[in-house]
Amino acid sequence: MDTSDRSSRRRLVLIAAGSVTALVCGVGIYGLATGPHTPTSTPGTSPTITTSPSSSAPTTAKPSASGAPAVPPVARSADPEQFARNVATTLFAWDTTTGLLPLDYTSAILAVGDPSGAEQAGLATDVTAYLPSRTAWQDLRTYSTSQHLTIDRAYIPDQWGEALAQAPEGQLAPGTVAYTIEGTRHRTGTWNAEPVDSAHKVEFTVFVVCAPTYDTCHLLRLSQLDNPLR
Repeated sequence: MDTSDRSSRRRLVLIAAGSVTALVCGVGIYGLATGPHTPTSTPGTSPTITTSPSSSAPTTAKPSASGAPAVPPVARSADPEQFARNVATTLFAWDTTTGLLPLDYTSAILAVGDPSGAEQAGLATDVTAYLPSRTAWQDLRTYSTSQHLTIDRAYIPDQWGEALAQAPEGQLAPGTVAYTIEGTRHRTGTWNAEPVDSAHKVEFTVFVVCAPTYDTCHLLRLSQLDNPLR
């Protein structure tokens, strides 16, 4: 195998399954056609705030109570930007060598979804589009592929303000906000027992709902990868 062919194969290993299918989203606000929510927490209670670095090292699966590997949960936060960052970090952190499957990583994200359940089906579709298919996962496991995200910037896009101005009264729960994430997706693996890696810039938008609807933030939807609000 010549050098150019070997290089192409390496790129294929690490970039495979990186594309996502288009999501069917509502105009401007990605299907967030929900009315006011009823808070599930008791008014006046203090929220639990957990923070994490804006750029992170790979997140490894932690053993569950039974000793089996488990996906680390999304860190909770009452701060919308911090929560959006936490979601982004967890969304991109996976490791094919742990014995876990894409569905396990999907479940970790859905666990912080809106308790009302109104967006849960759409969110499940969103998350699935960010992860390799089960077939691709098996292929990537052959090369011990893992992934993590470093975040460069998180901001409220101007288009979100336009979406809020156009949304009918009562369509969005109080405390609903969008953060666009800019960062770098890192993948590592092995090829012929040698370590290989790749890096790829990514952009996407995270839609969350926080106070006053809930004492801690919850995830509503995700934009299509590399097609964020700006």
